[in-house]
Amino acid sequence: MARSSRSRTAAAARPAVRSPRIAELISPTIALPGGRLCPEAVALLEAIDREGSISGAGRALGFSYKHAWDLVALTNKLAHARVVEALAGGSRGGGTALTSTGRHLVQDYRALERTIQRAAAPRLATLARRVAR
Repeated sequence: MARSSRSRTAAAARPAVRSPRIAELISPTIALPGGRLCPEAVALLEAIDREGSISGAGRALGFSYKHAWDLVALTNKLAHARVVEALAGGSRGGGTALTSTGRHLVQDYRALERTIQRAAAPRLATLARRVAR
């Protein structure tokens, strides 16, 4: 009897599991004729835009410098154009910015992601209820 009492107390002490938001459940990888556009590459482009450099963006996301550069190279190949451009030096030595191709790639991906999330929301809610039992 003491054992079940202890189990109930331990269960009551555990924090409730947070239900993930729809945006956390669906992050599509888009298969395009030139390759796949993954959420990681889009997040890197957004971080480059925010941080002003590939290395800074990589650090912010926990990527190695090589991994960040490899993702940029793959995304350039996928887009058949440069998605980032080097900025001329200055007191801090320049940086990196998204090209219009890179910006459009991010905008299109995020718009598609929102569309998919809205369409999937009712089914995901049903699925979440079923597995939470």
